[in-house]
Amino acid sequence: MTGIDPDRFRDTFETYSDIGRTDNDGLHRLTLSEADIRVREQLVGDLESVGVDVRIDEIGNIFGRREGTDPDAAPVLIGSHLDSQPYGGRFDGQLGVLCALETLRAFDEHDVEHRRPIELVNWTNEEGSRFKPALMGSGTFVGEFSVEETLARTDADGTTVKEALESAGYRGDAECGPREPIHSYLELHVEQGPILEEHGQSVAVVDGIYGMSWLEATIEGTSDHAGPSPMHSRRDALVAATDVVQGIRRLSNRYDDVVTTVGELTVEPGSINVIPSEVTFTADVRSYDDAIVAELAERVESELEAACAREGTEYELEELWRIEHTEFAKSVRTAACEAAEESGVSYRSMVGGAGHDANYLTEVTDAGMLFVPSVDGRTHNEDEFTEWEDVVAGANTFAETTRRLSQ
Repeated sequence: MTGIDPDRFRDTFETYSDIGRTDNDGLHRLTLSEADIRVREQLVGDLESVGVDVRIDEIGNIFGRREGTDPDAAPVLIGSHLDSQPYGGRFDGQLGVLCALETLRAFDEHDVEHRRPIELVNWTNEEGSRFKPALMGSGTFVGEFSVEETLARTDADGTTVKEALESAGYRGDAECGPREPIHSYLELHVEQGPILEEHGQSVAVVDGIYGMSWLEATIEGTSDHAGPSPMHSRRDALVAATDVVQGIRRLSNRYDDVVTTVGELTVEPGSINVIPSEVTFTADVRSYDDAIVAELAERVESELEAACAREGTEYELEELWRIEHTEFAKSVRTAACEAAEESGVSYRSMVGGAGHDANYLTEVTDAGMLFVPSVDGRTHNEDEFTEWEDVVAGANTFAETTRRLSQ
């Protein structure tokens, strides 16, 4: 077993965390923002310092390749993403890229030979916070989205992905897609839930990930004065939306292992003494059972129909994104379990609820994931935290899994 250098890894983590660090010790590093550009430059420099071949593809995905002893062998991909949520945490995504970087450094330091090439990857716009949808870099890589479609996506200010890439200097020359068959893909991530901490375990070998549907609903009513307008004659879009939001929350009570969330809501015209005429909101529904996800999406529409009928309003519903549940490859899970045992790490198997780049990589290769604990299960905010001893346990398991996959 080749262990990582915990002190070097800690220094690297703090260096990267300073790029986009918030006043509350979180991370604000949206895709292709100034902070994201600086952290990309840091990564490219660090990759070059360990002598790997760096390439950047046409949508900004960054790869660093360490050759193996067999030039014809399919490579092992390892990595995650460096972009963050708005005022998010320092561990989400970033930790996976830095575990991959520390793995390459450890292999270089200890002259570890491996048959297969190993490629670190930083995926563009995993979070979907600046540009929608999420998992954009990996989704385009596997062909889920076309390059043209991705480059044309816009942020809230109307800037396209293409314009942002060119302005940042990260629209590369390499074609976005697999250049050759890929042997496997491995990603480490914080759990973003409480299970590992509750069981006192440092690592999870992930069996699979929930499927999900993202929906956007718009309810149209009629604006009117809040004083003279009789209650019985109102067509209040917000009242209808409130009923639907509550109904979506109650859907999670009807099934096991289902989660539902309304995360965005806008109200027009947004005046204290005017009846709301339009409300737009999102719904996020998830389950490990794809049939239940489909049923949840239908039930959201049923809630809309009923609420709008009661309030005399109208609605439109659009599905923004649908991804089926993911089952990770037995070969990667086996290598990860053996690595955890070799590393003397307490681990468990579990299913994850959040989407990750590994979801899409299953379409082109054997993929798998490791989780490390999230204190209090908190994530996507500045309080996100993982104890450093768990980080080191995860990084050692990750490095040993990579070594096994690359032999």
